[in-house]
Amino acid sequence: MKNGLISFDMEFVCEKIFVPTNHSFITRRLPLSSNARIHSHKNFELNYIVSGAGRRIVGDNISGFEKGDLVLMGPELPHCWEVLDDRDETTPASIVTHFSENITESDFFKMPELETVLRLLKQANRGIRFKPDNDLKIRTILTEMASSKGLEYYIGLLRIFNLLIKIEDRERLSNPINQSSVFSKNIEKINKVYEYVFQNIHEGIRLNDAAAVLNMAPSSFCRFFKKKTGNTFMEYVKNVRVGIAAKLLAETDKQITQICFESGYNNLANFNHYFKANMGKTPSEYRKNFQ
Repeated sequence: MKNGLISFDMEFVCEKIFVPTNHSFITRRLPLSSNARIHSHKNFELNYIVSGAGRRIVGDNISGFEKGDLVLMGPELPHCWEVLDDRDETTPASIVTHFSENITESDFFKMPELETVLRLLKQANRGIRFKPDNDLKIRTILTEMASSKGLEYYIGLLRIFNLLIKIEDRERLSNPINQSSVFSKNIEKINKVYEYVFQNIHEGIRLNDAAAVLNMAPSSFCRFFKKKTGNTFMEYVKNVRVGIAAKLLAETDKQITQICFESGYNNLANFNHYFKANMGKTPSEYRKNFQ
């Protein structure tokens, strides 16, 4: 925390996930510290929180997480899990499964029986948070997968998919990403812009400064960002601000005026307008859902 505000001073990196050549996916139990930087990669990722609590960033969504948090993400979706509460005696950890970005193109997934799984994976470009009634079965299978081999390993993944498609209580986390840019060589440039936004969201975001991050003129930068993300730069900034505000409304008792300023707005009317446009409710109406 800085001056009572949420800190966004994080490094933004583009990772390459190593999946052994004799595997189509890999499941590991990892400390949450390995997922604390905002990053992206070409693989799909299923992330289950075993222990720990804090703040989760997926695309332009900012939310809290705790033990049992379960999120499926598509390729190149920026994300991180930052531990803010480590009072648990165990080291904050997650079970993470990475599988190929080409899995949806395989002949196996074109089988009619897997149509619902394929549809789910295609929706994961926005990040999906699942809210199972009982996550013990999912945790047990994922734990077994972390030490399984061969056919048993693959069957475990299919069992997980079978459970996920049956969970009706789910939440799409991020606004859509322009899929035409997902595998672009320019993803690292976009990552730098995201990092600038998260580091400066409270002090104020300036188009000239964002353009300077990529050594571009503002007009060229705007065209580049729109082409690569599907959103204008200022649309992205507004979405991040609304995400911060939604988190503060749900998790604190701060006055709405204070939240307005802490999420980067300097005008309450504009804040109310953009929040309702994004969330479908005014800030006060949104807060009532958590009281």
